[in-house]
Amino acid sequence: MKGFHVLWVDDEIDYLKPHILFLEQRGYTVHSCNSGAEALSLVSQKHFDIVLLDENMPGISGLETLSQIKIKQPTLPIVMITKSEEENIMEEAIGGKISDYLIKPVNPNQILLSLKKNLDHSRLVSEKATLGYQQEFRTIAMDMSSINSYEGWMELYEKLLYWELELENVEDSQMLEILSSQKAEANIQFGKFIEKNYADLIEDSNGIEFSHTLFKNEVFPKIGKETPTLLLVIDNLRYDQWKVIEPVIEQHYTKQKEMAYSSILPTATQYARNSMFSGLMPSEMEKQHPDWWKNDTDEGGKNLHEASFLEAQLSRLNKDISFQYHKITQLKNGKKLAETLETQKTNDLTVIVYNFVDMVSHAKTEMEVIKELASTDKAYRSLTLSWFKNSPLYEIIQHAQNLGFQLMITTDHGTINVKNPSKIIGDRESSQNLRYKTGKRLNYEARDVLAVTNPSDFYLPTINMTSSFVFAKESYYLTYPNNYNKFVNYFKNTYQHGGISIEEMIIPFVVLSPK
Repeated sequence: MKGFHVLWVDDEIDYLKPHILFLEQRGYTVHSCNSGAEALSLVSQKHFDIVLLDENMPGISGLETLSQIKIKQPTLPIVMITKSEEENIMEEAIGGKISDYLIKPVNPNQILLSLKKNLDHSRLVSEKATLGYQQEFRTIAMDMSSINSYEGWMELYEKLLYWELELENVEDSQMLEILSSQKAEANIQFGKFIEKNYADLIEDSNGIEFSHTLFKNEVFPKIGKETPTLLLVIDNLRYDQWKVIEPVIEQHYTKQKEMAYSSILPTATQYARNSMFSGLMPSEMEKQHPDWWKNDTDEGGKNLHEASFLEAQLSRLNKDISFQYHKITQLKNGKKLAETLETQKTNDLTVIVYNFVDMVSHAKTEMEVIKELASTDKAYRSLTLSWFKNSPLYEIIQHAQNLGFQLMITTDHGTINVKNPSKIIGDRESSQNLRYKTGKRLNYEARDVLAVTNPSDFYLPTINMTSSFVFAKESYYLTYPNNYNKFVNYFKNTYQHGGISIEEMIIPFVVLSPK
């Protein structure tokens, strides 16, 4: 690649003239010297894109030269070239943050490959990702028009997510814009699918897990008496957020199973997470546990009885599983649990509900700083990863590995970045959520929502005779006419949940074993 300047340091540099000529013919500018001392001087005076460094030189050794160069220019890529295959030398070089390690004798193509890998990696990956998505674009579009199963939508969403993560660092932003448009079209078609099929799916899921079946079919069968299980329910965790924290977790755990499952409607904590723990749909919770279930208009917290719901589900299914439940909403509580996790080993199941992702999501509507930090899905993923690496949740996972816990990670629903306001009118008792409303005499833009005039069709409670539910589709958010422009601007480009989208409904469940 033209424009790259290479410094080649070797005490026998004269013997490498054919190699240097080979690289120069391919556009590289190669500077050479035959000692570590000279290399240090040149690095201080000139700009180099990469250094090829012989390990075994008289005077200042290659490893010493490596150390000195890294002090001066920590980000300068260095390729170590050596005759030695001794493990301790390799370890020292790797510890010195080399970019590659080559064993002599090296041929010109080996050198060329190393240069391309280190200097041209981003461009080559970018070009391959762009070409790959261009080739896949028509296939995705055709698949989208013919999907007739929930499993098909899950597979399509995972495919779109793969390309979104592949393309997010591509220099050509046009590709991401095309993908964004394709994902928006997917949400249009997904909304139509849910409108047509949701009622039938929750009656007969045809193998797809929903909130109320997840524990019975996936969690409980994997719990044993020999190995304690830690279940992390990270509230509001989108599938893409799982994908960016997955590599960090896999330093400590080996993934045994990953699957997509579906949140019920509304994709809101009060409904979906209570449904997970109870193993029941909302209207069933209201009938069987009236003291624990609260409707939108009821006073008090809506998720205060998750441990009781779980205990009732275990009893109903005759499961002999001992458990403890913890909800973490503050940093200090997370740290305390990380420090005392060993006390949980006597339980078959330890459940931790971790609310931080939800707090970040909602904080975005409240804090200008968070709005700036999470202005796009890419930025939102980056913020999640940065938080996770420095969170008590990561400490808990590390301790869990050391203590031999099996690990399960899931969530209750995802979120979507809302962009398009849609007016809705209701009485004072109508709910306040931006992605769904329930109440009497709701008046709305029919094209923007799925309206459910008979809540029992979706196993939802009926607060009174004329109550209905309305779910926003695609990236719409529901706003009342009062102070309309103020609220439109306030909530636009924020992350909300409760409605119908692939981001809110299709979510991860993962099982991992400690390394």
